Amino acid sequence: MSDELRVAICGAGGRGRLFGELISQRPEWATVVAVAEPQADLREHFAAEHGLAGDRCYSDWRELLAAGEHIDAVVVTTMDRDHAEPAIAALEAGHHLLLEKPMAPTWEECRRIAAAAEDAPGITAVCHSLRYARPFRLLKEVVDSGRLGQVATVDHLEQVLWWHQAHSFVRGKWGNEARSAFMLLAKSCHDIDFLTYLLGRRCRAVSSFGSLSYFTEDHAPEGSGERCVDCGVEPTCPWSALKLYVDADRESFPARGASPFDHRREAHLAAVSDGDYGRCVWKCDNDVVDHQVVALEYEGGATATLTMTGFTAVGGRRTRVHGTEGVADFSEHGIEVSRYGQGAVERIEIQEEAGAHGGGDRRLADAWLQAIRSGDRSGVATDVQTSLATHRIVFAAEQARRERRVVELDERLNG
Repeated sequence: MSDELRVAICGAGGRGRLFGELISQRPEWATVVAVAEPQADLREHFAAEHGLAGDRCYSDWRELLAAGEHIDAVVVTTMDRDHAEPAIAALEAGHHLLLEKPMAPTWEECRRIAAAAEDAPGITAVCHSLRYARPFRLLKEVVDSGRLGQVATVDHLEQVLWWHQAHSFVRGKWGNEARSAFMLLAKSCHDIDFLTYLLGRRCRAVSSFGSLSYFTEDHAPEGSGERCVDCGVEPTCPWSALKLYVDADRESFPARGASPFDHRREAHLAAVSDGDYGRCVWKCDNDVVDHQVVALEYEGGATATLTMTGFTAVGGRRTRVHGTEGVADFSEHGIEVSRYGQGAVERIEIQEEAGAHGGGDRRLADAWLQAIRSGDRSGVATDVQTSLATHRIVFAAEQARRERRVVELDERLNG
């Protein structure tokens, strides 16, 4: 194919801007040539960052795909509930596709995307960035090396920082399932995917428990207001919007979320006075869980647990792999391997890399672009069909939580 790979971005929010930047850092491979974004300020800032003329900027992805522009590849980073239609349309138009996780908020939409991909010539990748991040790949190498013997069980902890839970899943865009997706799908499909990749086996059955236990009006302190700017307990509240978004580093996450482009104090104060991020965390319209545990059984009898909690003082993921010959204790900073009967502990240091998900997003974007340029799909670890298989586990786990029972994965093969 031509040396110039022309990429369009559908959705110019945080993830769209990130992948637009990553692609633009590889000018010898690809060029961002168009954007579709309904929100004018996001669209205009994206256009300015990439030098896009007005006729390359669209308020709707349908206009972009119907415009007849020469586009080779499409990145879909819209809100979760808007993934399916542009993804399917891009595939049917013959474009390569990079699709943000989750694939879609319903199982039927996920299956429709996968069906479209089966008949399409384009190379697909779903943004399960953990598979590409060096720390997690090193853990996979330890497991595959046989140093732990046969894996018996894995304990995996996803620590959603206390303020991140409030920012994204209480006040923010992912707090209400009707607007986004259930928590396990929106946040932890990364983790279910990685556990399945780590074990390299088919999941047989799941069970799950979890709830929205704290961020409800029943727990609002006496004297609290509807908004932090008018609240008697704000000075002592750790979730104070004034502390998190106004009197903070306003150019960094999460503060920049309240006012993405204008970081003057008065702009952030105005944003929390009127916008979603200024609401009391106990008086929002959130309904997704704030903690959840999933138990998984894999072929051969191996088991795994995933614990997602929004009540942690530190972020990141922790994993402990228990094998018949040893244990690997993993954080994103290092791995300790202890083999039974041997006194020495093997320590594998992991140097922190720049970029989101421990550099995983960078490697994901590169793998997708290189696969398109070479025609060799082997470097893409998470195509649509692979992602569909682990999404099936996520939907089964949520079904188990809601119905308070064990769900066999065979139940979801055709349903």
